[in-house]
Amino acid sequence: MNKDLKKKSQTIYRELKKLHHDAHIELVFADPVELLIATILSAQCTDVRVNAVTANLFKKYRKPADYLAVPVEELEKDIRPTGFFRNKTKSIRGAMQVMIQDHGGKLPQTLDDLVKLPGVGRKTANVVLGNVFDTPGVVVDTHVSRIARRLGLTTNKDPVKIEFDLMELFPRRDWTMLSHVLIFHGRRICKARKPACDQCPVTNSCDYFTTGA
Repeated sequence: MNKDLKKKSQTIYRELKKLHHDAHIELVFADPVELLIATILSAQCTDVRVNAVTANLFKKYRKPADYLAVPVEELEKDIRPTGFFRNKTKSIRGAMQVMIQDHGGKLPQTLDDLVKLPGVGRKTANVVLGNVFDTPGVVVDTHVSRIARRLGLTTNKDPVKIEFDLMELFPRRDWTMLSHVLIFHGRRICKARKPACDQCPVTNSCDYFTTGA
């Protein structure tokens, strides 16, 4: 491990955490299953829109079996505003089916078991683990991926490789909050098309700012 890079990463995290002291998960949920479903729905969709959809969805579907009890077309209609509704319906129903068959209707609490659920990858699993099961995990979405590369914390583009690079740089206890902080930074300041570098406290540590790369 590059000691200078590790020191740099700690400085970055300290400054960004201070800036985004209110960083938190913005999906609205009441239990682990609701968070799983909300996270599936959030793919290629804003959290704001997901929350608007789940406000009614979670009143209608109270337990895993409820998602299997309605016709596919009905669930598709209920989640249509989140986009890619056919694939998301397939993922939700598949995940609920496996939960009922293999886990007594409960959401499993390990990464290995979570990623075996249809439609659940490492990102979704880490969202659930970090926010309801208190198991730290690095969530690599488009914001985290972009910022980690811009800051020089990774040279990889593959989300799993970026996840492991960040896990090596930061203490395990910080993984979940690190993800929230980087996501907030990506939404508020370090945007994809036009980052507000004049508002960023870590430009001195940023490869993108210093080299324009």
